Amino acid sequence: MAARPLVSVFSLTGDKSGETTLPEVMTAPIRPDIVQFVHTNMNKNKRQAYAVSVYAGKQVSAESWGTGRAVARIPRVGGGGTSRSGQGAFGNMCRGGRMFAPTKTWRKWHRKINVTQKRYAVASALAASAVPALVMARGHRVDEVPEIPLVLDNSLESAKKTSAAKDILAAVGALADVEKAADSKQIRAGKGKSRNRRYTLRRGPLVIYKTNDGVEQAFRNLPGVELCCVSRLNLLQLAPGGHMGRFCIWSQAALDALNEIYGAEGKSIPDALMNNADLARIINSDEIQSVLNPAQRANKKYLRKKNPLTSIKALAKLDPYAAAARESEQRAEAARKDKKAEILAKKRATSKSKKQYRAQGKAFYEKVSQQGSVCENGFALS
Repeated sequence: MAARPLVSVFSLTGDKSGETTLPEVMTAPIRPDIVQFVHTNMNKNKRQAYAVSVYAGKQVSAESWGTGRAVARIPRVGGGGTSRSGQGAFGNMCRGGRMFAPTKTWRKWHRKINVTQKRYAVASALAASAVPALVMARGHRVDEVPEIPLVLDNSLESAKKTSAAKDILAAVGALADVEKAADSKQIRAGKGKSRNRRYTLRRGPLVIYKTNDGVEQAFRNLPGVELCCVSRLNLLQLAPGGHMGRFCIWSQAALDALNEIYGAEGKSIPDALMNNADLARIINSDEIQSVLNPAQRANKKYLRKKNPLTSIKALAKLDPYAAAARESEQRAEAARKDKKAEILAKKRATSKSKKQYRAQGKAFYEKVSQQGSVCENGFALS
């Protein structure tokens, strides 16, 4: 929200010519959710009804063959002599059939919107147009604009030539936004090209006046520039696409008229849910803390349940003897694991010592075998 109580008023040459008070509606709460909702529903109220022809896909004589002929019961074209004979008809799954759920002109095209809600959305859009960050975030080129909201003196409403309008915009630094909109003009993609909406164009400044003394004729031919009377403010212009922060150029009379349109004697200005948004400071203030109940102690924490099959401590609570046996088994297993290398080394040493005598035994066996059999000559002694 604009925090300044005074707004500068500039002449058509770009010089500061005075000051005026900021309207109270410019400090209304900014509610993008309400703006988006109202814009979505308002945008539906200019649609035209459309529907397919009631005869489309049904301009053929067709009748179902019924059951018993091993074909589906979809209506089929009668007659003969052509490939069309016997083809399915009418159904949305058939070639040349009608669409599923044909569109009707009596669809609910328009939407009713609460008047209070529309006023709330317009007030939020006006307040957002006074925030430079939101105006720049929406994509407007306002780097050379001296102040937001931009207010010009009442001679703006008497401009009658487009050349004069361009000079005014250049003097206050708003011509860059118009040129951005002009450069964005391009041919629309899709069938809209042939339906009187051939080109697309970005939105430029919105010129708001109180009395049309020629300002409409001066600015209407500039690409992207729109005009609106302050008594007929429209959310579709203040927040195109449902996005707040439209760059508005006000005449001083139009800005002052907001105090009559909104306020005690006019339309009500919505109240903010919180005047002070620093919630932490509010909660920690002495006034709040003095009436609060003391902090309660934390609830008792319970230990996690452990599985006695995997935890010895849990098993010890259930069966101390089984836990002791498991611990003993684990110690023995650890001892075996530690002695494993020593046992293997001992076995390998024994095996190695046996191998050195094996060669001697083989040599002795071969030597003895060469002497012959002791029973070669029988048992006779000689």
